[in-house]
Amino acid sequence: MYVCLCNGLTDRHVREAARSGATRPSEVYPACGCAVQCGGCARTLRRIVDEAAAALASPELLAAD
Repeated sequence: MYVCLCNGLTDRHVREAARSGATRPSEVYPACGCAVQCGGCARTLRRIVDEAAAALASPELLAAD
């Protein structure tokens, strides 16, 4: 699903950036090769990054999915 229309970022792009070490939206943009534009997606990016971090912290939960 597209989460940033300005840059064409999908939730998959954001999760990949988080797995690569991005911990904040401001780190997601450069990890994806772009820059913040309007900022309307920042809350959604934050939520996805936080979810990815939680999943990395508790891998046993992934096995149940």
